[in-house]
Amino acid sequence: MEWVSKQLLYRIDEASKNSESMLKALEAIFITHTEFAIEYPGVPRILFGELQRSERTPAKHAVQQLIQNYNERLWRLMERGKTNHEFSPTLDSQVACMLFIGAIQGLIIQSLLLGDVSHMRTDAPKVFAIYAQGIIRNQK
Repeated sequence: MEWVSKQLLYRIDEASKNSESMLKALEAIFITHTEFAIEYPGVPRILFGELQRSERTPAKHAVQQLIQNYNERLWRLMERGKTNHEFSPTLDSQVACMLFIGAIQGLIIQSLLLGDVSHMRTDAPKVFAIYAQGIIRNQK
């Protein structure tokens, strides 16, 4: 899980670092994360298997740390998007972060249930487009 954390955080940092638009940065992170899950389909299987255990484990701790670090990155982008008037000023950044990660988790679970993770490649942009409609600033 430490390897997964380092790899995923590195990839999302790289994907978003040159974006002037916070929405484009979030989209790049969303697609990069789903591509990571497609490239390493065993990772979600291991993670979901580990989460079935009731006791605290080193793997659970590593995943909690990963999600905390991921959330911090997303939160900063959300706040910058509000500051530059790209996102709604009433956006609850914490909830938006939770929904962002939850949308990716939902895509992963559905693809694992279908037995074909490649569905994420076509579904991820569509899911992100709906997500984006909820966070962008309405232009009236």
